[in-house]
Amino acid sequence: MITVANRIFVHPEYHSQFEARFQDRAGLVDGMQGFIANQVLRPTAEGDPFIVLTFWRSREDFEAWTRSDAFRQGHARSGSLPKEAFSGPNRLEVHEVVQVTGEVKGE
Repeated sequence: MITVANRIFVHPEYHSQFEARFQDRAGLVDGMQGFIANQVLRPTAEGDPFIVLTFWRSREDFEAWTRSDAFRQGHARSGSLPKEAFSGPNRLEVHEVVQVTGEVKGE
């Protein structure tokens, strides 16, 4: 299993709009082969990024998602924030999961 963390730096005045993008998302990733879960993490300290965290069965499954029509459709649909909403470039990180304990459930 892998995680993909997309660290996205958003100016505080755009936080609610950014969160709304994910609440209204197309959800196309949910049906992709190898997709496990998606979490959107809100920063608690000023200047820290949002983290969009996805869990995948394998790196190959994630890469297939990034090459898919569903990926292009989902990202084209979510381009509603102006360029000035972002305080810096996003950063993508991929990690292999080496241990899991417990279970995280959302609201």
